[in-house]
Amino acid sequence: MLTADEILTKVNEYIDGLAYDRQPDTLYAPIKYVLSMGGKRIRPVLMLLAYNLYRDDPETILPTACGLETYHNYTLLHDDLMDRAELRRGHQTVHKRWNDNTAILSGDTMLVLAYQRIAQCDPDKLKPVLDLFTETALEIGEGQQYDMDFENRNDVTEDEYIEMIRLKTSVLLACALKTGAILSGAPEKDADTLYQFGEQIGLAFQLQDDFLDVYGDTQVFGKAIGGDIVSNKKTYMLINALNRASAKQRAELEQWLAMPHFDAQEKIAAVTSLYNEIGVDLLATDKISYFYDRSRNYLAALDVPETRKQELIAYTSRMMNRQY
Repeated sequence: MLTADEILTKVNEYIDGLAYDRQPDTLYAPIKYVLSMGGKRIRPVLMLLAYNLYRDDPETILPTACGLETYHNYTLLHDDLMDRAELRRGHQTVHKRWNDNTAILSGDTMLVLAYQRIAQCDPDKLKPVLDLFTETALEIGEGQQYDMDFENRNDVTEDEYIEMIRLKTSVLLACALKTGAILSGAPEKDADTLYQFGEQIGLAFQLQDDFLDVYGDTQVFGKAIGGDIVSNKKTYMLINALNRASAKQRAELEQWLAMPHFDAQEKIAAVTSLYNEIGVDLLATDKISYFYDRSRNYLAALDVPETRKQELIAYTSRMMNRQY
């Protein structure tokens, strides 16, 4: 069996070696650029780790795994355009380095390339793999639309938010794991269990991201703290603060949300203080633990020797900054 680090090396080498021999270069250069920025490559690594539970040749499914990573980066390219973000992983975003039209067209081409790469799998497994990926891609678009719809609402419920992040984030992790299982020839029950494991770990992962944006260490988190507060992003923290605040606390929160001009650090400090008063920090850590524990239960239910599960357990524990 390969370790997660060995798998990550193989994924990066495969992506770095992808040939772009079609023209015009102006269409494909931004695609190469996006995929060269790096990142954790969580989705292809999860796919190969799931495959590795059952078979010892995970490198044989690298085209499909890297197709899923191509799709993930396509969504980031278009997200950056919609958000008018200027940086991604410390590099200029495509619409900033080139222009909006290039970002749209190169992004669309990335989606097609993702399908092309995913389809380079065992022909006998092609239909279930493409059916799962297509359903996942539709769900991710739905999640992104919910996220956009929530921007103009101050009455979003916790359940609505959990469903949005399930669609926008979790289902792609679940798809990666189930695809690995399908390609390995795992029992259908195991493939479904791995999907459910991925959903739960994905929910925990996104909620942790929300939490760390407020309470994380900048050096560890890798980006400035408080960005979600500054941009009024509807996160688990803000939604629960609005829904659980006293009349006085809600009025103060809404005042900050409506303020067109403000000092960013002052706003971050004030809203974080309100979060602490309302107790959403404890609420969030409890919810993260809830989904993390549920994910572990699904993994425990797999009828696979414990020794084969250890690398997947260790990898997802590191994802969540936890001991296992």
